[in-house]
Amino acid sequence: MKAQTTRRDFLQQAVGVSAAAAGPFVLPGLLRNSAFGAEAGDGEFPWLAGVARKVITPETAVWLAGYGTRRPPDGKLHDLWMKALALEDADGNRVVLITSDFQGVPKMMSDRVFAKVEEKFGLSRADIMLTFSHNHCGPRLGDDLVDYYPVDQQQVELVMEYTDLMVDGSVELVGQALADLAPARLEMGEGQAAFAVNRRNNREADVPDLLARGEPLVGPVDHSVPVLTVTRPHGKLEAILFGYACHPTTLSFQTWCGDYPGFAQLELEEAHPGTTAMFVNTCGGDQNPLPRRTVELCEKYGHMLAAGVEEAIQQPLKPVSVGVRTAFELVELAYENVVTREELGDRIDDSNAILARWAARMIKKLDEGESFEDAYPYPIHAWQLGDEMLVIGMGAETVVDYALRFKQEFGEGTWVMGYADDMIAYIPSRRVWEEGGYEGGYRLYEYGRPAFRWAGDIEDRIAESVHRLVAKVRE
Repeated sequence: MKAQTTRRDFLQQAVGVSAAAAGPFVLPGLLRNSAFGAEAGDGEFPWLAGVARKVITPETAVWLAGYGTRRPPDGKLHDLWMKALALEDADGNRVVLITSDFQGVPKMMSDRVFAKVEEKFGLSRADIMLTFSHNHCGPRLGDDLVDYYPVDQQQVELVMEYTDLMVDGSVELVGQALADLAPARLEMGEGQAAFAVNRRNNREADVPDLLARGEPLVGPVDHSVPVLTVTRPHGKLEAILFGYACHPTTLSFQTWCGDYPGFAQLELEEAHPGTTAMFVNTCGGDQNPLPRRTVELCEKYGHMLAAGVEEAIQQPLKPVSVGVRTAFELVELAYENVVTREELGDRIDDSNAILARWAARMIKKLDEGESFEDAYPYPIHAWQLGDEMLVIGMGAETVVDYALRFKQEFGEGTWVMGYADDMIAYIPSRRVWEEGGYEGGYRLYEYGRPAFRWAGDIEDRIAESVHRLVAKVRE
């Protein structure tokens, strides 16, 4: 197990006191929490778990993110949220998972969060994941998809102002979750929800008629709904963490809301008062909720997902034994070719506004003396929780093949999540790369990368890293 600062060590370092001077129950929430008269490792409630939540609905006119148009907000269907789950085992090893209703968190934001969290709380990069649902009715952040949107100086300032607030808010949220640590039982299960459709293999316009005729849709999907529950000694269901592989793109209007994951979380929290429901997008890069584009359908899919969660928690759940092991790597994903000045010049007046803005911005970088890297540092996590649960966290828009592959290779209890730490681009499997198209072809420019396409060995590089990390956490 890697060396790690426990909460007791951190407190002693921070305030300069010895363990004896600190005593066994100084500052609950930083040392062992005695609220229930138990410590992690005790009997039926061997974990310490803490939960925190924060409304992140912008109070300014930051544009909505995710589509290549100007989208000023016109109201709110329901609030947007950022939530955190902190876990600690009997040896003081801790992890924190952040979930959010953001479309995408860029590296320039998450790097700041990770640095501040390590400085304030002693958590390394391996021990925290910052996930985002990829909700297209959420706000812009930093330089994520910067070339998607028309250049507007007021927006630049509003987006950076909001991003700064979210950096500080993320760090505060981690602190609140750690302060809430108290004895808990973790249990896991799985349900099903069948509204995700492989958008590469089914034309959106055809789906309603195919469904009406009862004809099967085609292409790989992952309709599983993995569920993790956090229960307190007095029986309170403290948190429900659940996942699903599908784009939150039911809606495309200009109103703040969390799309189908937002509706699912609201339904679960209403059904279980006092519970915090948390959503992670597993590997939904090539999956869409179809048909779509109405609030009624969005609510329907949220209900279907919530029903999948309820299906899981109404069955006997599997306890997760206490223990945390973590590992992390930044893997260099190579580009097929780095873009040249000549290629950029050919596109600076392109009729595709996103492509033209990207070309102009890249040429400016070259004019300022910048050179382009030939690869991108791709974040990959592995967390082993007890003997039963393996969490693989991967950056950006991973296609469903990754979830299907790693769940088969690593077995029952494996969660595979994309949309963690950094909204880089689509991450195709080898199959999708060879097929090309939107997720596998020449669209990296949309994400601001200095290239059109990943190299063909992208899945090999990712899989080699995942296997290294899993081997470490299963030693």
